[in-house]
Parts: sequence; structure tokens; C-alpha cells
Amino acid sequence: MAKVVTPQAVRGTQDMLGEEALRFARVVETFDRVRRLYGFGRVEVPVFEATAVFARSLGETTDVVSKEMYTFEDRGGDSLTLRPEFTAGIARAYLTNGWQQHAPLKVATHGPLFRYERPQKGRFRQFHQLDAEVIGAGEPAADVELLVFADQLLRELGVSDGVTLQLNTLGDAATREAWRAALVKHFEAHRDALSEESVERLAKNPLRILDSKDKRDRPVADAAPVIDDYLSAEAGAFFDTVRNGLDAAGVAYVRNGALVRGLDYYRHTAFEFVTDRLGAQGTVLGGGRYDGLIEALGGPHTPAVGWAAGIERLAMLIDQPAPQTVDVAIVPLGEAAEAAAAGIIARLRRAGIACDMAYRGNMKKRMQKADAWGARYAVILGDDELARCEAAVKTLADGTQRPVPIDALAGALAG
Repeated sequence: MAKVVTPQAVRGTQDMLGEEALRFARVVETFDRVRRLYGFGRVEVPVFEATAVFARSLGETTDVVSKEMYTFEDRGGDSLTLRPEFTAGIARAYLTNGWQQHAPLKVATHGPLFRYERPQKGRFRQFHQLDAEVIGAGEPAADVELLVFADQLLRELGVSDGVTLQLNTLGDAATREAWRAALVKHFEAHRDALSEESVERLAKNPLRILDSKDKRDRPVADAAPVIDDYLSAEAGAFFDTVRNGLDAAGVAYVRNGALVRGLDYYRHTAFEFVTDRLGAQGTVLGGGRYDGLIEALGGPHTPAVGWAAGIERLAMLIDQPAPQTVDVAIVPLGEAAEAAAAGIIARLRRAGIACDMAYRGNMKKRMQKADAWGARYAVILGDDELARCEAAVKTLADGTQRPVPIDALAGALAG
């Protein structure tokens, strides 16, 4: 008979246990706690959508759409795509479910996303993000709230040291159009000095040349026209209000004029929280205002702003979480004690006491398990204790032991 070959994990995916899983859980738990402080409700959207949702929102010419999406045809012949990001699916849900009635809508979520790219440190083909969005609010106060939310999240995770908030404005539609025309003129005049990739971007997505990593592009990109020269009065006032709000909230930032978003539906605020602790892949949280996205999906003009953060990257940055422990270990000795212990441990857990019991082993091995679990107490049950309707409660820190009536265990161990 042929040997059964165990399938391996798919490249770019991950299995988590122990410290890795604890780190991941700590990031998610902190996010859930902080988003409640800011009044962001939980939202759930499908892991897959019609391909058009992402093709329209991300742009047919972007690398994500042309090279990285997991797209497949289902049995009904429809083209579906595993979500590469959250925003487009949330925007689609906002339109198709009539969530306009709740605007401005403040929502947050987290979960897996999928992109077929080269796996590297902190980046996977199935990866996980936190996401927060405000849909239906055109006021700069929404941008400020999201940025302060992000700043508090990073502080409460203990990763704010070495993280810098980089901030820019992309202006309104008129600003962006005028600036884009000036950029195209500038880059066309220096076409011969640009890399092949940037020459290609010149026709499709000229703003992306500004953040090119190719050394050949930097002299031309660094000498390009700056958006401030084209800002309308309204766009300038919007950006001033955002900056004043950050100052009032005590959130430090630096201006980065090269921070851009290539797609036309992005407006006004763009931002990234960047760390120097992850090498070249330094962005831990990023976002901005996308006032034109819902129109791109066939809806009415709807201002919106949001951000996303990689859970894996944040998990790498946080301090090692304390291991999971239990308060009480149940140590039954003999068959009668085993049977009684099943009821005792159930009652203790229902009383909110974290406890565990080994499935097998003599007293020595069970006490070793109790130490390994980090238990504060061992509840020892033998035939003699059962006859007296008692249990021996041992405090593991100092070895002291006292008898406690079984019916009074929950009260005695709750302190």
C-alpha cells in the first residue's frame, strides 16, 4: 500500500500556536477595546466578492488587480475574488444594504485578506488586518478622530516609540487635477531619466512616481512640483483643520509631501504610521480619505475616510504577552474522585473561575501540570476528602494546604 503523503501548508500561509497566537490575540483584543471607546461598531463582510468590487475600487492597472488578486470562476460562471482589502467590500455593503440611513457610519472589523505576492518578513499571502472606516462624513473631524484612534491603539499596544505619523494632503478634485497635470508635464520633460516602471506609470498612474524606490527616479521625483502650490482655498482650510485637531489631541506628526495615493477617488488626508523597527517594510498602519470610492461603485457622492493596519506586523512589535494561565488545577485521586471532579470543575468554571484538570496521571504528574499551567491553587480530591464532602486546597506559591467544603469551593477560590 502506497504511503500517504501529508499535505504541506500552502506557501505564504501560517499556523499559529503558543506565543505567536497570544501576540495575535493581544493585538485584536486591544483593537476591539479601543474601537469601543471611539464608538465604532463591529461590521462583518464576506471574504469573497464579485471581482468588479475590487477591480473598480483598486483600479484595473494597479499591481493588486493585475498581478496579486486571487480570482476564480465559480460553478455558476461568475468571477469572484478573495478580498485583498476591506474598504471596497464595506463600501459595497453600505450601498447594497441601504446603510446610508445610518450615516455617518463608524465601523471597524478585522480578519484575513489575500494577495498573491512574494512572502517576506511580516507579510503573507493570507494575512490579517485591522480596519476602521467612517462613511458619510465629509468633515475633517472624522479624519482627526480616526488618526487619534490609531495613535491611541499604537500607544495601548506599547509600540508607539519609534513610530512616526507621516501626513499629507491630496487636496480636493480641482487641486488634484491641476497638480496631476503639472506632474505629468514635469515627468514628460525628464522622461529619459526615469526608470522603465516609472515611464509606464506616467501614462497610467503618474502620482506613484513620487514614491518610487528606484534610485534613478529620485532626482526627478524630488524636483517635482509640490501639491501646496496647487491647493485650493477649501482644500488648504480642510488640511489646516486636520492639523489643528491633531495638535489639540496631542498627536505628533511630520509632513511628507511624497506620501500619495495613486487612485483618483482619494482626496484630502493621506497618512501612514511608519516604524524603523521592521526594515524596509516600515508601515504599520495607513489610510486616508476616499471621497470618490462609492461613486466608483455606482453610488451617490459619499465622503469617507478610513485606515487599515497589519495584525502580523503589530504582533511582531509588541512586547511578549504573558502566557495564558489558570487559577485552579483540579487533582483527583482515584475513580470516584475523577467522577466527582467533573461536576466540581464545571461548577467552578460557571462561577467564572479559570480551571483545568489533566486527563490522566498520578498525583505527582498532575501537580507538575498544575505548576506548568501557572495555577495559584490545586484542589486535591481523594476518597477521604469525598467522604467528608471536602477538598484539600493547596496554595502553590507557599505550599500551605487547608480543607474546604466542596459546596464552598467557588467562594473560597474566587478571591
